[in-house]
Amino acid sequence: MSQDMQDFVSTSCELLALGEPTHLEPAFGRLRNELLVQLADRGFRSIALEIDRVPALRVNDFVQGGPGTLDEVMSEGFSTGFGEVLANRQLVAWMREHNEGRPAEERLAFHGIDAEMENFSAPSPRRYLEYARDYLKPDLDVDLAGLAGEDERWSRTEAILDPAMSIGDTAEAEKLRTLADDMLTELHARAPELIATTSRAEWFRARTHLTAGLGLLRYHKQSAQRIDESARICGLLATRDALMAQNLLDVRDIEARRGPTLVFAHNLHLQKNRSTMPMAGRDLDWFSAGAIVGCLLDERYTVVLGTLGSSDVLGLGEPAADTWEAILQDRITGWGLTAARTVTAAATATPVRTRTDTTPQQGYFPLDRATLDAADALLHVSDGPTAVRPFRP
Repeated sequence: MSQDMQDFVSTSCELLALGEPTHLEPAFGRLRNELLVQLADRGFRSIALEIDRVPALRVNDFVQGGPGTLDEVMSEGFSTGFGEVLANRQLVAWMREHNEGRPAEERLAFHGIDAEMENFSAPSPRRYLEYARDYLKPDLDVDLAGLAGEDERWSRTEAILDPAMSIGDTAEAEKLRTLADDMLTELHARAPELIATTSRAEWFRARTHLTAGLGLLRYHKQSAQRIDESARICGLLATRDALMAQNLLDVRDIEARRGPTLVFAHNLHLQKNRSTMPMAGRDLDWFSAGAIVGCLLDERYTVVLGTLGSSDVLGLGEPAADTWEAILQDRITGWGLTAARTVTAAATATPVRTRTDTTPQQGYFPLDRATLDAADALLHVSDGPTAVRPFRP
């Protein structure tokens, strides 16, 4: 057992994934911050979170010393309510302080890897496509707003839950997809000219907006599919993770010359094996962003999955003695990092089962053998509220 993340990072690692087993236990955000402090001293130069990638550009501007207040950045730069998480606020404040006075090549950069693609809503692609259009051809008269229509048509719950109410396969949506694809082609075809007249950073910013717009159009297209409901929802989950994977690869493209990247998200998005989730009486499965990126980057991708013993915050009690979490509870007091293979080796003597005392409201997905076999290491927290001290760099 170790509390030094470097013990689990090989020299070939470019993308280090740190997973949390639930978004609701604050211990994992605190530990993420502590571990980033370690990694920043050892050459890591960026972090990526499970938030909308486009608003996260605002956060990166701020941590690089840009204008605005911390309150504004937490409100405008974080999606899905993550701006209200104390550990995220502390992370952004520390990164800005850390970067002050440092040369650009030594500063920490902040990225998002997600889009607002939840199972109950997804926004209109309009504003992302308009940004890219204005970057490419400010004088081009293309009525993207007219094609997209009212933003509420896209973001309403029915547009995702009911294929008959979705506009993802309308003629207007198909026209937007064609325009967006054409703009992406033009963005690359004119890259030398565009970068020379603007900057490399502005070119990447435009590509980020286009990638988000295309991702949303694909997501809405999937929501309109008149197929078996389980297959339709699995397609939505897969589309979201495919975009996350593309964003992670884009982040590495941006950061390759500066140093490795730490990515922090739910285990389900980072694990190397297929992700599974019960929903409305259905068992859903799909390839996570980690599974996609892992097979593409191979040894350059390392995944450390978070596990939890107990938590008063979640109302989660001690794990049963014959579970994977119980093996970790016996070995780790407080919190610690351990190689996944040492845990699976313990199962040779006695049978071990997957934990069953969790509820969907806790958002905790217990360890199972397939996930363990595909993981590189585990970050175990024995007792969420007491095992990890508040973040004080």
